[in-house]
Amino acid sequence: MDPFSKLKALQDGARDRAAGSPFADMIEITRLTSLGRLDEATALIQRSLGGYAAAPPSEPQTPAPQPSTHREEAPQDARREAPHKTRGETRAEPAVRVRKAVVKVVRGLAPVLKGLGQPRRGPARSPVARKPPAESRFVALSHAEPAGSRDYKLFIPGDSVEPAPLIVMLHGCMQNPDDFAAGTGMNVLAEREGFFVVYPAQSRQAHVQRCWNWYEPRDQRRESGEAAIIAGLTRAVMAAHPIDPAQVYIAGMSAGGAAALNIARAYPDLYAAVGVHSGLAAGCARDLGSALMAMQVGAPGLGTAAPFGASPAGQRIPTIVFHGDEDGTVSVRNADQVLAQANVAGLTAQSETFEDRGHPFTRTRYRDGTGRVVVEDWRVRGAGHAWSGGRPEGSYTDADGPDASRAMLDFFAEHRLGPR
Repeated sequence: MDPFSKLKALQDGARDRAAGSPFADMIEITRLTSLGRLDEATALIQRSLGGYAAAPPSEPQTPAPQPSTHREEAPQDARREAPHKTRGETRAEPAVRVRKAVVKVVRGLAPVLKGLGQPRRGPARSPVARKPPAESRFVALSHAEPAGSRDYKLFIPGDSVEPAPLIVMLHGCMQNPDDFAAGTGMNVLAEREGFFVVYPAQSRQAHVQRCWNWYEPRDQRRESGEAAIIAGLTRAVMAAHPIDPAQVYIAGMSAGGAAALNIARAYPDLYAAVGVHSGLAAGCARDLGSALMAMQVGAPGLGTAAPFGASPAGQRIPTIVFHGDEDGTVSVRNADQVLAQANVAGLTAQSETFEDRGHPFTRTRYRDGTGRVVVEDWRVRGAGHAWSGGRPEGSYTDADGPDASRAMLDFFAEHRLGPR
């Protein structure tokens, strides 16, 4: 027999001798555990505990008869006190002690191995099915009422706050809602912050160059013309969506800025604040001739009489103004007249100039008696007739100026309708 066969025979013999003993069970338990067969290992432990729970009592053995000898026997009392030990008993005692030790180890391993056969923790809970955020939408709609009708685009954020603010954006001449939305980047901000934006569209039937008729008296008054159409359109959006009626604002560029101020002053119960970019004071003109004059040099005599169609003198609407000091289309003098109409004379002014990047600009904040900023004036040096901080995807934009969209949103956030 070769050495390897002899070794295997010896191992088999050792296994056979160990069979039926706690050692055999221990060896098998270890093997099953290492193979990952934990259920079988646990079952074997339980069987082992049943078979070796207590060492069997050792039965007294009768000494084998001995041939007579001439040795002197110990006294009877001494023989009575001497323990009964035989050679078999001497060999059994270590085995019993080992068996007890093995049983103790097996009992200690049982809960551990049993635990290994079970999951350490309950099955993971299925994640709660969350409704994925809806995609934002930019939808084309239309509004009609007795004063007239207009198409418009509405930006609906995918994850809006409730109730949400609403901003009405009036484009300038030769623009449309898509162009104005792209140039101002307002939809990007609306998606990020969860507010709605509506872009009314001027029709070519109302004006060949798509200008809002800010200089027509019928379009400057409450419940009349374009002012009534835009107000009605605003209310329709508020009724169809979760809009906070205390956070509705209006803003515009150029002719849209002039129209926005007309409408805000005609409906101070609807709009909490107004943004005027490169625009003109409310009611500063009453026909096309006076409009062209106001655009070039400002509205003559605006401060000496109540402008036609404007709200009563002394009424202050929270207003933010943006204007480039090199605007060749709408004179920067109009920005001064917008401020005068906002009644800044009774406010405390604080100006800051910024020249670190892009166009330098001066921001003047006007505070009331409580310290609240109710009017802001942004004058951008070197800027023309363009939306400050706008994007090149839209027309009439200037990316080098301060971000007018962001500034207007920050200003609007500080103003709400209702009790302060």
